[in-house]
Amino acid sequence: MNVKGNQTLMSADTSMEEFEALLNESFEMDTPDEGSVVKGRVIAIEAGQAIIDVGYKMEGRVELKEFADPGEAPKLAVGDEVEVFLDRVENARGEASISREKARREEAWDRLETAFADEARVEGAIFGRVKGGFTVDLGGAVAFLPGSQVDVRPVRDAGPLMGLKQPFQILKMDRRRGNIVVSRRAILEESRAEQRAEVIGNLTEGQSVEGVVKNITEYGAFVDLGGVDGLLHVTDMAWRRINHPSEILAIGETVNVQVVKINKETHRISLGMKQLQEDPWTIVEGKYPLDSVHTGRVTNITDYGAFVELEPGVEGLVHVSEMSWTKKNVHPGKIVSTSQEVEVMVLEIDSTKRRVSLGLKQTMRNPWEVFAESYPEGTQVEGEVRNITEFGLFIGLPGDIDGMVHLSDISWDERGEDAIQNYRKGDEVQAVVSEVDIEKERISLSIKALGGDKFADAVGGVKRGAIITVEVTSIEDGGIEVEYEGMKSFIRRSDLSRDRAEQRPERFVVGNKLDVRVTNIDAKTRRLGLSIKAREIAEEKEAVEQYGSSDSGASLGDILGAALKGDE
Repeated sequence: MNVKGNQTLMSADTSMEEFEALLNESFEMDTPDEGSVVKGRVIAIEAGQAIIDVGYKMEGRVELKEFADPGEAPKLAVGDEVEVFLDRVENARGEASISREKARREEAWDRLETAFADEARVEGAIFGRVKGGFTVDLGGAVAFLPGSQVDVRPVRDAGPLMGLKQPFQILKMDRRRGNIVVSRRAILEESRAEQRAEVIGNLTEGQSVEGVVKNITEYGAFVDLGGVDGLLHVTDMAWRRINHPSEILAIGETVNVQVVKINKETHRISLGMKQLQEDPWTIVEGKYPLDSVHTGRVTNITDYGAFVELEPGVEGLVHVSEMSWTKKNVHPGKIVSTSQEVEVMVLEIDSTKRRVSLGLKQTMRNPWEVFAESYPEGTQVEGEVRNITEFGLFIGLPGDIDGMVHLSDISWDERGEDAIQNYRKGDEVQAVVSEVDIEKERISLSIKALGGDKFADAVGGVKRGAIITVEVTSIEDGGIEVEYEGMKSFIRRSDLSRDRAEQRPERFVVGNKLDVRVTNIDAKTRRLGLSIKAREIAEEKEAVEQYGSSDSGASLGDILGAALKGDE
């Protein structure tokens, strides 16, 4: 019994020692710190949760969805080893509080900080839409993708990009605030630049290539040459004028173009379509000789003229000064209209500058030439008063041209300033064509010439020095007014007599007939210069010459008496 008792006591002592050793060992083990990432093993999956043994006699539960990537089902099985974040060693249920999502976030932040420092790309997937952009899962860390950084061009529908794993570039990150901003556009631009460099390296100026119209603007079209875009300017699409590229191109259309210019620094490519066609200007001078007349179509109207297409690719300008003989200072749009077919004359060709000067009025006869043929000088015409100016009347004439009646050609009897007051716009008047200057495009008319030139008719046979008979019509202080063949003249007091005592106007009576000498004929003022004194002096001189000389001793009275007696 003593032996057996001793053996039992020894066995108990051994168990206590083992327990004590195990207890001491457990105390000596480092319990993981709360807030750190630990490794665990999946021991069971139930009710949408994974039960994970994290060691240290601790187990915890994690929702299965925390093990799933965006848009995918969780891939987890019993026995898998995973890393989780230890929030608390023991919760209210006596289990460890763990999180897979937080573990992934911590792991991701470490990885992302390294990538950001190295400017390396990171992989992620767009999984949500927020104000101003999208959310991206970067393997546990959530980043913000601004809308402007999704693509090189605005994206209308981001649906196809959702859940798709793709590379991103980290633009900015702040771990303390938990902010990460990424860009997908930077990756695309870098890839695009590499692709552009490769494509451009295979292109040469003058090369003919095939491309697809990608976009159309007012000034041209962008053509995709297989990863790189080239600009096809509207002026390089065809030799003829094109108002908008959509007239000949459509988005998605395949076209043949020529590489016109490559800028190696900016990687810009200029393309052309017309360069692959024959230049119509090579035959312009031979086909359109000077002064030849052709039919063309008005393609464009400006303030300074109208452009007329002679054939596709060959266009000429009809300057406003060459559009009409009669319509001056009128906008070209009031003479021709777009798409109108017109006849034009070739005035000048400059093949170097690729310019053709055309004339529209040259295809019609000069209306001043036509008028001169139909109404030679001296012809009577009739027209409407179109304008009244300070220097005369403008009369509308056949051929849509004007003639001018100068103030001096309105009336014989009145001053022009007074005579013009008798006319109003719209009055129908008759006049005589005085002169037609075709080069200066001027027509001079005369209203007063309608009744003939009374002055010329009256004095037609009268010469200076002639003796004519006039009738006194008025007595004035300074002389007398007389009339000859209906023409009025004035004899001054000093010309009324050779004898000063007889130079008295009152000695004459209205109706007296007088012989006077013509001293001057002024066609401009239409006046005759008359003098009684000059007549008397002329008669005295003639008598002296005929009947004697004062040097012979005969008195003047004797001579005149003899002359008078001879006359009797």
